[in-house]
Amino acid sequence: MKNYAIAIHGGAGTIQKGSMSPEKESAYRLALQNAIDAGELVLKSGGSALNAVEMAIVALENNPLFNAGKGAVFTNQGKNELDASIMDGSNLMAGAVAGLIGIKNPISLAKAVMLQSEHVMLAGNGALDFAKQINAPFEPESYFYTDFRYDQLKEAQKTDSVQLDHNIKTEKKFGTVGAVALDKNGNLAAGTSTGGMTNKKFGRIGDTPVIGAGTYANNTTCGISCTGHGEFFLRAVVAYDISCLIEYKNFTLKEACTKVVMDKLVKLGGEGGLIAIDQHGNIELPFNSEGMYRASKKENAEMFIGIYRD
Repeated sequence: MKNYAIAIHGGAGTIQKGSMSPEKESAYRLALQNAIDAGELVLKSGGSALNAVEMAIVALENNPLFNAGKGAVFTNQGKNELDASIMDGSNLMAGAVAGLIGIKNPISLAKAVMLQSEHVMLAGNGALDFAKQINAPFEPESYFYTDFRYDQLKEAQKTDSVQLDHNIKTEKKFGTVGAVALDKNGNLAAGTSTGGMTNKKFGRIGDTPVIGAGTYANNTTCGISCTGHGEFFLRAVVAYDISCLIEYKNFTLKEACTKVVMDKLVKLGGEGGLIAIDQHGNIELPFNSEGMYRASKKENAEMFIGIYRD
């Protein structure tokens, strides 16, 4: 039996202490703690990494502080389009959904695609038909609405720009959420969920639901969940690249994460970060932005919660 480990993120970007009120910082820290607790509860009882990842992300999707589920950003048409993916490192099974409207917890639907269909990715109306078939929970548009996100849309529409989950005047955040876990049986899993970009058009989809780009898990290497400017993470195939460096070049998890996040992505112009756990339970939380909402917990160890570049 192995010691379990779990890590989560709630987005990366220009997150500065000076622009964060003590009350808001406390709210973010509590939200991260609650998500870790939800995942750890599964791992503590001997549950699977896959279920732990799902429960941690559900907690983040249900919290309007994050750009996923309830707090998702708005598209150009004033809708909340949601993407998510999840992967089981024990068998390389994966499920993903993209362009969802009205699904309360996209991460759970992604898991259902993996376990209850013969496919890996479902999108748009077809994904919604599948959701209805399995009785997945839906919510009305009002459930996803927040004044903060709507104000972001109005600001972006003034200049017809597409924005990465941020308030221009104060901060820039890539608000994707994600989780990675290692369970007592030595199995890894990873998952990611997002509302994408404010004012996005044309059915834009980023790296979050793309296996190998925003999410990847393999028991022989590591589990990865990314957050950042999705176009760059797609082009760099970030999550799989880290796994490959471990598998084929014998990099350590730290070396692989540093190479991809701090070197390869930077050269491309990509900003963001990721969370990673390897088969030995090592945890890395690298980011090349000014901050990243993040937390991690190992069995019999203190929880770590971070926001800024400490």
